[in-house]
Amino acid sequence: MAEEKSFIVEVEKAREAKDGKPSLGPVYRNCFSKDHSSAPSIEGLDSCWDVFRTAVEKYPTNRMLGRREIVDGKPGNYKWQTYKEVYDLVVKLGNSIRACGYGEGVKCGIYGANCSEWIMSMEACNAHGLLCVPLYDTLGAGAVEFIICHAEVSLAFVEEKKIPELLKTFPNAAKYLKTLVSFGKVTPEQKQEVDKFGLKFYSWDEFLEVGHDKSFDTPVKKKSDICTIMYTSGTTGDPKGVLISNESIVTLLAGITLLLGSCNEELNDKDIFLSYLPLAHIFDRIVEEAMIWVGASIGFWRGDVKLLMEDIAELKPTIFIAVPRVLDRVYTGLQQKLKTGGFVKQTMFNFAYSFKLLNMKRGQKHDSASPLFDKVVFNKVKDALGGNVRIILSGAAPLSKHVEGFLRVVTCAHILQGYGLTETCAGSFLAIPNEIDMLGTVGPPLPYLDVCLESVPEMGYDALATTPRGEICMRGSSVFSGYYKREDLTKEAITDGWFHSGDIGEWQPNGSMKIIDRKKNIFKLSQGEYVAVENLENIYAQVSAIESIWVYGNSFEYFLVAVINPHKQVLEAWAEGEGIKMDFESLCKDSKTKKYMVGELVKIAKEKKLKGFEFIKAVHLEPVPFDMERDLITPTFKKKRPQLLKYYQDIINEMYETTKKASA
Repeated sequence: MAEEKSFIVEVEKAREAKDGKPSLGPVYRNCFSKDHSSAPSIEGLDSCWDVFRTAVEKYPTNRMLGRREIVDGKPGNYKWQTYKEVYDLVVKLGNSIRACGYGEGVKCGIYGANCSEWIMSMEACNAHGLLCVPLYDTLGAGAVEFIICHAEVSLAFVEEKKIPELLKTFPNAAKYLKTLVSFGKVTPEQKQEVDKFGLKFYSWDEFLEVGHDKSFDTPVKKKSDICTIMYTSGTTGDPKGVLISNESIVTLLAGITLLLGSCNEELNDKDIFLSYLPLAHIFDRIVEEAMIWVGASIGFWRGDVKLLMEDIAELKPTIFIAVPRVLDRVYTGLQQKLKTGGFVKQTMFNFAYSFKLLNMKRGQKHDSASPLFDKVVFNKVKDALGGNVRIILSGAAPLSKHVEGFLRVVTCAHILQGYGLTETCAGSFLAIPNEIDMLGTVGPPLPYLDVCLESVPEMGYDALATTPRGEICMRGSSVFSGYYKREDLTKEAITDGWFHSGDIGEWQPNGSMKIIDRKKNIFKLSQGEYVAVENLENIYAQVSAIESIWVYGNSFEYFLVAVINPHKQVLEAWAEGEGIKMDFESLCKDSKTKKYMVGELVKIAKEKKLKGFEFIKAVHLEPVPFDMERDLITPTFKKKRPQLLKYYQDIINEMYETTKKASA
């Protein structure tokens, strides 16, 4: 592993397999924090409340939270509240919470889309030691009810338009829930309905006045105190409540600061961030904490994905975070524009692209690899993202290598892939700016985190091999404190002090990590061959005609089948070339289209040298994308495999029968 340039250092030796335990590779740490297993203490900075409080002291007049004004039904400019203005409202909220009798250790739910009130409610919880429990905006009433009852939520802040959803959780939720506060107004009917269950329901403005004549001191908060219980949607079973401490969040923020500072890309108070991924998830929450840490500005989107690009154009963010699905759409949109751009434009673009990429591969930074082409050719791409984006952070799922490589050249910004889980406070690995060799990886571990690989013999992954592969295991202050009321699951996930992620990684010579598989998503075909399904899906998803793919097999069958969301524009362009005139839905049902799709899958399978049993023999083309409404994916777009199987069971059976008959 000792190459000329490595971003990790070994801090513990490898361990051979013994007593039935698999072997462990060496323990590594980020080179920027090689002598520190935890972040050095900063006086007065022990909790999330301290992060906000110190930002208010340093940057009282900086713009903190902004939303677009609606003037005559049309969206106008962003209207801002300063750090001090937000702080004053948070103090009022905190006094009202305490005046209602709620204090340290009480669970407070927050339910709704990202907005200023969400952040203020969270900060009021942080101030007075309440545990913030995000209620999933995307999981429906069933999960909301489960979380309220499981976490024993006493007080909840809720977005106005989510009130009807919340009311569906009664009467069960009323065992615990005693006070509700709307982000906006409350109708007399809603008050009446809640009154039946003996609850108090306040509008936002009413609640701000509840504690107006009182003043409460904020309790002393310790690093080890839990500040939030964040429920992970999970691809199976009930949501799990991940206990996240103040120290986890503060350690992670220190790690990000050190990493970006070491390559002159630190976050600063001039940064502007667009908040659109759900605050109920750790990914967005951590980035917003990082923005508050440096006194930067957070602007909220209007909540409609179709209007996202308009909000970006108006806000002109400098930091943009995305899940691969968003970046895939950006990539496809650009590719389509290129195809219709005419020969001269295409030729010029291709030349500029190759020239800049070559210079980047030679070690030049992206902003000096080709300033002229950035101005003349790539500025249109930059302008589409508002014109000021300097860092695009991708997480929640793997970003295709070809998409990442393309966007690194054309966006004139750093595209940084990261990796983490709710259990590791979102950030465990992060690619380093201007390191082209990290393409297709999630970078090295963040500072203050120890990482090793554990061998998974049944899948053929050896952590002690020349190319070390195995389950990614992590240890450090940013790792969670356990699952709430689930000691059994905590013991399963953390053994010998190591959190086992369930993801299979491969160390690269430069110390970055490549995610190659998922430990749990493995099944055996009837001929005894093991199939690592996520790895296959990542390969097949590279076919341009595929938007999303779910590969299925089981131990009673000898071949694989797949359900595919085709890429509408690509499929329609193919049909046009073939002289087929049909609407998209009919195209998906057509046998000729299915034959074409299987052919494309075979092509890439051969190109990637997949084994015969890894080839897909039959496909069902589904025109409607996998969605949360049908419970087929999680809010972070991970596939819910048991639910997909249940939903498509009849189609799967039919594919197997038809294919076996045809080959008999």
